[in-house]
Amino acid sequence: MSNDPFSGMFGDIFNMLGQQGPDAWFQTATQLGLSIARGEDGDPNPQPAERQRLEELALLVSRHVDTLFGVSSSADFTGVNRSALTLAALNQWRPLIAPMLVAPAPNTELEDDEAGGAMMAQLAATIGPLFTGFQMGSVAGHFSERAWSLAVLPLPRLDATRLLVVNNLTSFAEAWSLERDEVYVFALAQEFIAALVLSQPGTGDALRALLIDAVREASAAQSDLLGRLQSMINPEDINALMSDPSALLEGIEMPEESDATRAINAAASVLIAFFDRAASDITESILGPRPALAEAYARHRRSDARGEDAAAALFGIATQGPHHDAAKRFVASLTETHGLEVFDALLRVDGLPSASELEAPEAWFERVTNSPLA
Repeated sequence: MSNDPFSGMFGDIFNMLGQQGPDAWFQTATQLGLSIARGEDGDPNPQPAERQRLEELALLVSRHVDTLFGVSSSADFTGVNRSALTLAALNQWRPLIAPMLVAPAPNTELEDDEAGGAMMAQLAATIGPLFTGFQMGSVAGHFSERAWSLAVLPLPRLDATRLLVVNNLTSFAEAWSLERDEVYVFALAQEFIAALVLSQPGTGDALRALLIDAVREASAAQSDLLGRLQSMINPEDINALMSDPSALLEGIEMPEESDATRAINAAASVLIAFFDRAASDITESILGPRPALAEAYARHRRSDARGEDAAAALFGIATQGPHHDAAKRFVASLTETHGLEVFDALLRVDGLPSASELEAPEAWFERVTNSPLA
């Protein structure tokens, strides 16, 4: 008989997790995300009249987007609730999270009689992906609480499907005393442009290359956590963990700014600034100047954006900070000098700006203009 009082409990855990299959982490993420997204109001579907009005405005918006990029696309989009955006986010983010699912290798130097340590090592390797599932589900659920679409987080997309959370748009319009049409046009333009740019193979490949290192650094805290789980090799340590689980987090530091985070933040901030500027210009072209909308949206992004911020942090992206001010200057300068059309370079694999180009917009312009891909 084992002298380890926890062996039976861990055996039950291993059996349970083993029966759930390799996608257990994603099932966990989906269940948790939907639970959060439903909220206290049950997450009602959008009103048919609101969806119909969005469809009418989408025809106007799509023509402006096509003119900006010199392309021909449809005006198709889907008006959804928070749950649908949560599911879309999870499916779009799933392939980008793969680097976070690598659990530390079991400690093979343990003695045979160190049953507690062996079990903790096995537990860490087994539940590591589930930790990621809990984190991803929580982030996706809270992201959809107020996000209008996936456009707020510039990540590569598997396709050009366009979704808008209609109830979040109406709530924003009501909270800021804005006309619904101006909010609808801005949100449609933002999502149509983002879907077009982020679904391009070249742009997607460039973003994925930047995300490899950024996501790895963003997951460092979890890796440290699992490594410390493996280091607990006796019942005394296990007892301490169960009496105070927060102690496991002591000494774990989040990664500092690095070349990887600077690179992804430069690219992401310029994409966000371009989506917002282009959406604003299209809204003005259709409805005239809308200064109240611009101010309301800026405050909306700065106030209580924890859901969006947490989602971005999952990929090593900071949605706040001086690089966003630099990105706005970058887009404004190039728009004033060359027009918004210059940003069709963002559709190419070499179109994303580097961290050094963020403060030198003309250097970016010269590079992309003289590129053999131009």
